[in-house]
Formats: sequence, structure tokens, C-alpha cells
Amino acid sequence: MEGDLVRGGFYLAIPAVVVVVAVLLVPTLVTLGLSMASYSIVNPENSAFVGLANYTRLINDKEFWQSLVNTLWFVVITVPLELVIGFALALICNQAIRGRGVMRVAILLPWALPTALNALTWRWMYNTDFGLFNSIMLQLGLISKPINWLGQIPLAMVAMMTVAIWKTSSFMALIILTGLQAIPADYYEAARMDGAGFWQSLWRITIPLVKPSMFVALLFRSMDAFRAFDLPFNLTGGGPVNSTQLVTVYAHKLFFQFLQFDYASAIAVVQFVILFALSLVYIKN
Repeated sequence: MEGDLVRGGFYLAIPAVVVVVAVLLVPTLVTLGLSMASYSIVNPENSAFVGLANYTRLINDKEFWQSLVNTLWFVVITVPLELVIGFALALICNQAIRGRGVMRVAILLPWALPTALNALTWRWMYNTDFGLFNSIMLQLGLISKPINWLGQIPLAMVAMMTVAIWKTSSFMALIILTGLQAIPADYYEAARMDGAGFWQSLWRITIPLVKPSMFVALLFRSMDAFRAFDLPFNLTGGGPVNSTQLVTVYAHKLFFQFLQFDYASAIAVVQFVILFALSLVYIKN
């Protein structure tokens, strides 16, 4: 009987395994193979195995290193700020106040909207000639002439980080909120009876018990930020002068614009290795 159940479970798992292999494993192996080959879409018959030649090319590629540094700055600055803002939003949503349901929907709306749509909307608001921000600041007398938000260094990166923080802080809040709701109310009641105030309860009860949820949020968001593509591609296109070009945008440019499938695949593999190492660090901690 048990054997029949095991066999039946195995058969039921086969379709899921096939889908995983087809969607994840096969493209990964193809990318790995391309990264170690010299491939031309014009003359595919002249393709040859070149080993680590595409990877050694990365060492002297200044544009790749600039894209990697841009990506690291993007992750290091946006993710901690999103965590702090998301934690504050989660605390607010966890309070038993009137209109809490509507407030939760409003907070989660930026994250629910597609990233490309958010990027295009903010691009219009950042517009130098008729954007919302310049219009308001000019009317208030805060500036004397329009600001080119997306055309100056490092202002373009700051503008892109602002959009990322605005959109994904709600994602952090959603995950942290699940951790807050799992904390028994008796803990806070006992703390109040012992004379503990808000800040004491926060540091001694809330933060220690919600740490697992915070680490999950940090892991997901760090990986998501490191492979961000929709936002920089639709908001700045990587400009000005590649100052907002992330690794994903650079690989996309090489793959689709210059048709360097082999070199772009090598960059994708390096990005995967970095993300894998990052996930191991989070899981170990």
C-alpha cells in the first residue's frame, strides 16, 4: 500500500519536474555553454569552444565594472532604506485602527503595479520641460530653472533609487507584516504590565521576533535589486553616460543590440554566481 502511494506521488511529480527542467535547467545549461564558446549568429557553423576566454575578457572590460559598481551601489543604498521604511509601514498596518484595510491596499499599490508602468510614470514626472516635480518646485520658488533629473550625474542614479524605494518598500512591509502578526498579543500585554514603553517593547519583543521575516525580505529584495532591469531600462536606459546602467542592462545591450550572445552569457553566469553567493550569506546568517 505504501509502495503504491510512493509510486503514485512519483508519477504526480513528473509533470512539475519536467516543467522545472524545461524552464530553468535547460536555459541555464544553454547559457553556460554559450559563455564558453565563440558564437556568431551570422555564421553559427563557425562556433567554437573557447573555454574561459569570455570570462577573462571581463577583467579588462571597464563598462562591465562600471555596471557592476552601479549595481552594487543600487543594492547597498536602496535595500536598507526599503527595509527601514517597510518596517515602519508594517508597524502602522499592524495597528488596530479604523481604515486599516484601506491603508494596507494603498501601501501595497506601488508594489502591485508593474515596474515598467511605474518607471514610465515617474519618467514623465521627472521630465525637464513639463514634469510634475519641476512644475511644483518652480511655482513654489524653490528653483529658478528646471532640473534635468535624468540627465545629470549622479542625480539620475538618485532619481532611479527613489523610484525603487517608493515601489518596493511596500514589498518589505508585506513580508514583515506577516511576521508581526505572528507575535502573540500576550507578549505586549505582559510588557505593559511590567512598565515597558513603546520603544522598549520594540527593541526587546518586536525586532527580535520579527528578525526571520526581515531576513527573508532582505534576501528576496537584495536578489531582486541585483537583477533589476525593468526600472533602469524604462526610466533612464542606463544613461547618462552609463551612470545608471546596471549589469542586467549591459548584458541586455550586448545580447540584443550587439548580438554578442557568448559574451552576454558570460556576464549572466557571473551575475548568477554573485547572486548565489549572496543567498548563501543570507541563509548562513
